[in-house]
Amino acid sequence: MMPSPPKMAVVSPNGLMVMGLKQLLQSFMPAILVDVFYTADDLLAVSYEEYLHFFVETNILLTARPFFEERKRRTIVLTTSDAHAAQLAGFNCLNICQPEKQLVRAILQLQQRGHANGRNMPPQQADSTKTLTRREIDVLALVSKGLINKEIADRLGIGLTTVITHRRNITAKLGIRSVSGLTIYAVLNGYVSMSDI
Repeated sequence: MMPSPPKMAVVSPNGLMVMGLKQLLQSFMPAILVDVFYTADDLLAVSYEEYLHFFVETNILLTARPFFEERKRRTIVLTTSDAHAAQLAGFNCLNICQPEKQLVRAILQLQQRGHANGRNMPPQQADSTKTLTRREIDVLALVSKGLINKEIADRLGIGLTTVITHRRNITAKLGIRSVSGLTIYAVLNGYVSMSDI
């Protein structure tokens, strides 16, 4: 029997932020399920213990603080500044009002603190359709480091069309279209280190 995919809950009344965070989470972990709740009461009305993490807006955390205090290690508070994070001692915080590259780095730092080398994660079945070739891994690593197609071609000594083909194959195999998602995937799978991005 295949293990069930990990589930995350995003709890916020901000529809645009919820859609963006859900897309970002699923772009670097396609196997996860992300459920959306607009209030703490909506979350409490379901079987909430099945969620690996709760991504919670600050105001919602404050309205249901005892619930989230009991699940502090699984709660990630979505803040709008680093000053807000300092006021929420003991909680993992994610400043959502920062440029994309810094946001990706912050998500990766959270992941490394809590789940380095798959620690505390439910077991997942390997998907052989996602196996990248050595050259695709080389291209992925360079994409993650911010190089454009021409620079990748020059660095690897291959044609520009070949780089484009490799990128298309990577996207098809992983189901990840954004550079941010590819970067997160590359770091989580050890193809690049966080210091390289």
